[in-house]
Amino acid sequence: MSIEDRTYMERLISLAEKNNYIEPALYEKYNVKRGLRNSDGTGVLVGLTSIGEVHGYILDEGERIPDQGRLLYRGIDVWEIVKNFQEEGRFGFEEVSYLLVFGELPSRQELDDFCRLLGENRNLPDGFVEDMILKAPSNDIMNKLARSVLASYSYDKNPDDLSIKNVVRQTIELIARFPVMVAYGYQAKAHYHGNQSLYIHMPQKELSTAENFLYMIRPDNQYSRLEAELLDLSLVLHAEHGGGNNSTFAVHVVSSTGTDIYSVIASAVGSLKGPKHGGANIKVMEMMDDIKNNVKDWSDEEEVKYYLNKILNKEAFDRQGLIYGLGHAVYTLSDPRAVLLKAKAAELAKEKNMEEEFDLYLTIEKVGPELFASKKGNEKIIAPNVDFYSGFVYKMLDIPVELYTPIFAIARISGWCAHLLEELVSGGRIIRPAYKNVIGKRKYIPMEQR
Repeated sequence: MSIEDRTYMERLISLAEKNNYIEPALYEKYNVKRGLRNSDGTGVLVGLTSIGEVHGYILDEGERIPDQGRLLYRGIDVWEIVKNFQEEGRFGFEEVSYLLVFGELPSRQELDDFCRLLGENRNLPDGFVEDMILKAPSNDIMNKLARSVLASYSYDKNPDDLSIKNVVRQTIELIARFPVMVAYGYQAKAHYHGNQSLYIHMPQKELSTAENFLYMIRPDNQYSRLEAELLDLSLVLHAEHGGGNNSTFAVHVVSSTGTDIYSVIASAVGSLKGPKHGGANIKVMEMMDDIKNNVKDWSDEEEVKYYLNKILNKEAFDRQGLIYGLGHAVYTLSDPRAVLLKAKAAELAKEKNMEEEFDLYLTIEKVGPELFASKKGNEKIIAPNVDFYSGFVYKMLDIPVELYTPIFAIARISGWCAHLLEELVSGGRIIRPAYKNVIGKRKYIPMEQR
């Protein structure tokens, strides 16, 4: 780029920054619900749903009273769901997908039929892997997934039909194929961007979603039952989180226009990719690596506290003053997903001889909130959220970091499709919130006067 071009680009960048700045005081003046949040941090009520519910506190005369967290799928506490399938020694993601999409718990026969249907639809269309994945490998698997979703439109003989019959068919195909798209996207990245051997393993009809994913990303196809159970639990806990989270709200917004399912789901994937949404557990892992490199004795609580204080004082790690993985926008006393994942992670930590590292997480979970309260000078209760443990779980499963957020998408596709169906059945109006223009009127300046 020439000096003239660089100067011109700098001018354009300066204009883009200057003319898109809005004074923060104006948001307060016009009572703008920034981020669609009320002044007390609660979300602005913009819709109704019967799919998922997130409970983290009790409102008493406008005051938020901390409470134990609850996550409900179609009105059923996720604790009950997990307890049941774990006691019966079976995988739970397929059951949860059925519940979220169709609104009822399946009978044993219905679940068997649904699993069979998923197994029959896991294979990608003829030519898809070579033409859509291998010929255009991406260094970011979430972008590869979004492209694969959009490309699916071209392989669908009836992509624009929004009848429930057709969308249910598309939903089943997407739930079945998301793990395959992610696994193949990863293999393409590892080969073309990482100079590793290329492994394209065909999905197995008789395997669960969690088993299939581990089977497809590992060169030798091998995994233990406990590994598959832990990944399955993670999928269950990430499948749905109410209608207000960013990616699910994107589903409602985009689907309200009447566009096709592939455009809707691709927009949700794009939302989830953001580090403020689906990529949060990666930040936790980066922080934990920093802590492990700077704390000599992980079992020394005082040494751990000393370094966490440095992080809170913006003297260490990324200098943001945050202990990532602690606290949540809704949950207060506990995040049920973190509690359930921690319990199962303890089993695998023992199997993988990673108990020392797991104990470090427990120490941070114990002392982090105390330090936070002391530093901030308030009694706000914070607890670990699901991202605090999910990254450690994936590490124990030998899953590369670049797959952490795509795994989130593999889980959340069930919730997204459920909300898409809900919008089609009960929505009916395009979502169009208001933005107030604050620039005022300006006159057009003729070219020769500029």
